[in-house]
Amino acid sequence: MTQEGMAAFSREALRLPPSVPVTLSALGKRGSDRAYFRVRWDSGSTAILVDYDPKRVENAYYADIAAFLARIGIPVPRTVRHDPAACLMVIEDLGDTDLWSFREAPRQTRLALYRKTLSAVHRLHSFPVADLPSGLRLMEGFGPDLYRWERDYFRAHFVKDVCGIEIEPALGRELEAELAALADRLAGRGICLVHRDLQSQNVMVRDGAPYLIDFQGMRKGCASYDLGSLLCDPYVSFSDTDRDELLSFYYGLSGRDVDRAAFGIVFWEASAQRLMQALGAYGFLGRKKGLDAFIAHIPAGLENLACATAHASSLPRLRGLVERCRAPARDALRLR
Repeated sequence: MTQEGMAAFSREALRLPPSVPVTLSALGKRGSDRAYFRVRWDSGSTAILVDYDPKRVENAYYADIAAFLARIGIPVPRTVRHDPAACLMVIEDLGDTDLWSFREAPRQTRLALYRKTLSAVHRLHSFPVADLPSGLRLMEGFGPDLYRWERDYFRAHFVKDVCGIEIEPALGRELEAELAALADRLAGRGICLVHRDLQSQNVMVRDGAPYLIDFQGMRKGCASYDLGSLLCDPYVSFSDTDRDELLSFYYGLSGRDVDRAAFGIVFWEASAQRLMQALGAYGFLGRKKGLDAFIAHIPAGLENLACATAHASSLPRLRGLVERCRAPARDALRLR
């Protein structure tokens, strides 16, 4: 749609008279096949216009999921208007400050925001999936197919395309058996609603309160996948002490239906699964989509995957593959 058409849609959604000038300014690209614009009118009033690609099915689910999350007390931006035929939305503008913006903040400030975020996420994880509204559309839940897709994505777009490594057939079979067993263990955990992309740039902060965004991929899965997304986030760094403190905070909210040691094992295994997906995404978005900024996050993502596999004794072959990837990943970054 043209800028004039999007401005007209925004004006109608916001119920602005023709006499009020409206301007649109493009915001940074994201990896979700959506374009974002800040709509301005009057003396500083703003909203966000989203122009999305319906070929990515989850984009069309955003507005209904947003309404559901708001009803169950999860802080999300308000949807002003959604036109599914035009693939346009106007949503509340939460500003430009996200959780990532606090990566260098004083420790207690940062930890307090992460605790608030974990509390909101725990509310999501605690919602009974049997009580989901019958008409609410979600993406396919985590299970054998999705977990297989994530590990294939990692091997194709990171191990092969970024690192140039062809896995030998015998090792490939052993690695597949190891990762399929990991998927079975994660699928056997308690099933809840998960955000699926819970990293620091998908949590906005306004007036000291976190708001979840980019939740259109919400689905049924393992809570620890979200915890791994947030606490092994390649965009920020955590000390072992801070990560353990935040894990203990969430564990205290969770009712402690498993012992702390078992909870920790599941966390590191789910983190390994998540980080494989993230590294595959960095390779795909950087190499195939031309979003070069994602390539820069590969070293941190690989280091976090090394950390996760060091804590997860069940993943020795994945740990060995990570070690093989270190040097070629560094070389690929130098040549980009």
